Amino acid sequence: MILDGQSPAAIAEAARILRAGGLVAFPTETVYGLGADASNDAAVAGIFQAKGRPADHPLIVHVAAGTKGTEALSRFAQPLPPFAQKLVQAFWPGPLTLIVTRQPGVAAAAAGGQDTIGLRCPSHPVAQALLEACAEQGVPGLAGPSANRFGRVSPTTAQHVFGEFGDTVPVIDGGACEVGIESTIVDCSRGAPVLLRPGLITRAQIEAACGERLRDRELMAMPDPRASGTLEAHYAPDAKVRLMDAKAIQTGLDVLGANAAHIAVWTRSAVRSRSQRVVQRRMPDDAAASAQQLFAVLREFDAQGVKLIWVETPPDTPEWEGVRDRLQRAAAA
Repeated sequence: MILDGQSPAAIAEAARILRAGGLVAFPTETVYGLGADASNDAAVAGIFQAKGRPADHPLIVHVAAGTKGTEALSRFAQPLPPFAQKLVQAFWPGPLTLIVTRQPGVAAAAAGGQDTIGLRCPSHPVAQALLEACAEQGVPGLAGPSANRFGRVSPTTAQHVFGEFGDTVPVIDGGACEVGIESTIVDCSRGAPVLLRPGLITRAQIEAACGERLRDRELMAMPDPRASGTLEAHYAPDAKVRLMDAKAIQTGLDVLGANAAHIAVWTRSAVRSRSQRVVQRRMPDDAAASAQQLFAVLREFDAQGVKLIWVETPPDTPEWEGVRDRLQRAAAA
């Protein structure tokens, strides 16, 4: 069932389902999330079951903006260090998740049993309308991993979610996601900021906002907390993804010639194939535009039945780090 995100009645119905312990998929500016009441461990268990996700792999909890969000922060997290407070002020609502020390006895299932928890305040207006409606019904935050089967390509439209779960999960339609890849994750639980997952917000922006440099993960005294989307293999389509430079892609197409089949190509550079059975799509030169298209393109290639997806390796520059990260994890699957 797909609900109209512009309908107050649909938002109210979704909040009622969530208050009763059900699941609802909802849009954010990054990807669509599969939501449940983060304070209800039984409801959160439904997310793990629906996704086929290991129960020790933590979820991100989404909170409303404004006063309700401040109250939710106090409920889920212990007092934030000053640098984390600066990140909240700079980037919330927006595509930034903070890993912080969890309040004891709260949202243990969503945290994967850890003493830390991931919190985010999404900027999508439909997500905010839903979070506010939930807060009014006594649901302070929604656990919301990407609304897809575990390890697979994240959804960026309501139709993608419906393709994953059919009528078993109501989906609030908020249009195509503006960012298109998951949030940047910064660990704030070990006394200094550590980047766990890149996204739209860059390292330089994080450091400028919080007034501290990001620490190297390998040099921290304690190991990383587990966090969403940080497994080596993730975000994978059915077809095998290979990252290659444009010259290698062109060489491969030349060798296969007119016999090339079941191959899709996503490149910024112009490449040619003598086969009509090679699916070609142009990758934008802009990193943000490529991120917005990434998961939709991978899903389109799968829908066309290709077996191999050749992707031109993104530039090794800060603005492309999030796209590179997702493609490397997809290629590792």
